[in-house]
Amino acid sequence: MKRLVILGGGESGVGAALLGKEKKYDVFLSDSGKITQTYKDVLTHNEIEWEDEGHTGSKIFNADLVVKSPGIPDHIPLIKSLHEASISIISEIEFASVFTTATIIGITGSNGKTTTTMMVHHILDQAGFDVAIGGNIGDSFAKQVLNNTANYVLELSSFQLDGIDQFRPHIAIITNITPDHLDRYDYNFEAYVASKFRIAMNQTSEDYLIYNADDEVIVSYIKTHPIQSTLVPFSLTKTVANGAFLEQNNIIIEFNTRDIIMPTTNLALEGKHNVKNAMAASTVAHLLKIRKATIRESLEGFQGAEHRLEQVLTINKVQYVNDSKATNVNATYYALESMSSPTVWIVGGVDKGNDYTALFPFVNEKVKAIICLGKDNEALFDAFGNMVDMIIETQYMSEAVKMAYKIATAGEAVLLSPACASFDLFENYEDRGQQFKAAVRQL
Repeated sequence: MKRLVILGGGESGVGAALLGKEKKYDVFLSDSGKITQTYKDVLTHNEIEWEDEGHTGSKIFNADLVVKSPGIPDHIPLIKSLHEASISIISEIEFASVFTTATIIGITGSNGKTTTTMMVHHILDQAGFDVAIGGNIGDSFAKQVLNNTANYVLELSSFQLDGIDQFRPHIAIITNITPDHLDRYDYNFEAYVASKFRIAMNQTSEDYLIYNADDEVIVSYIKTHPIQSTLVPFSLTKTVANGAFLEQNNIIIEFNTRDIIMPTTNLALEGKHNVKNAMAASTVAHLLKIRKATIRESLEGFQGAEHRLEQVLTINKVQYVNDSKATNVNATYYALESMSSPTVWIVGGVDKGNDYTALFPFVNEKVKAIICLGKDNEALFDAFGNMVDMIIETQYMSEAVKMAYKIATAGEAVLLSPACASFDLFENYEDRGQQFKAAVRQL
């Protein structure tokens, strides 16, 4: 019996443990932190050995295979030692993919991947496909594979892609690539870009890579690296061959046939970035031969992801918007771009070496006041201190929302779009968004 060691007791780790047990591995799960009681109960019920708040070397270094949580960096001593011992380390995505012959649609990018993943899943579901959603969203891919679904739509982070070996999605999407998580890549942007493109590394000419042809980073990489996939571009700004583009505000897909999918004005979600997300999702559906009427109806009814430009409430004619999922500058760029009224902007958290320059035009044009919400707000004061009449700081969400309530007047908006990670004051971006919504409702 082969020994499978899983590092990390979160959603992906527990999913991998369940699949490993089903596939007759000798499974051991180890987490240096505390495993939540729910996951402990699942492991115990399934008779899977586990430990938390520390690693026992003797139970780990006898592994035939290690599945590592995407949250664990490669440079920590334990991972280095496993590599030196020539023990294979893969991601849960790689591990699960070995046990399915299903059609996989994989979606990555610095921003837009959650919304695009949800859009693709929604269209396929509406079209009657047997389809599951997983990866970086929802249940783990490994847990889903236990259910033998016919199609998987997976949101994939660069960390998950770093741990693949043979993983091969039939259709891959790269939404965009902007600097993010550079602390995990020795502040080397090229390494991060290469990580994203791993989504296509095992594809053949029978597979498809749908990519944003307006993104210079993506286009440059494709021009300078061999890619075997059939390339399918999408663009807001130009007519592209064998892809999706805009013509008189209609989404057009020309791939084998020419189809007018729908007017952009009919999309349920607003903003240029959501037009791009809809283009990418429509292209997947087109390649899977889904009727354009179904695609159009699905996108007209699609409500979007929680914590992504989520309209919370209007109080005294002030709109409160939750964009907690904006954990990098590019995501906040899209948020500020979409604001149509003077905005009180709540920003801050763990700064990952952010360059805020791209936000300057929007801050000058649209932002009335800035509320900094983080333990260390020095970079924000340096970047924006001279641009707005009011910039203040707090370390409590309830206080930030109360301040915003005092500052904003009728016809304006309050936007939580942090441009930073959440780990200084919150458990994760979901916790940050939930606290924002709770504070707004208490007003």
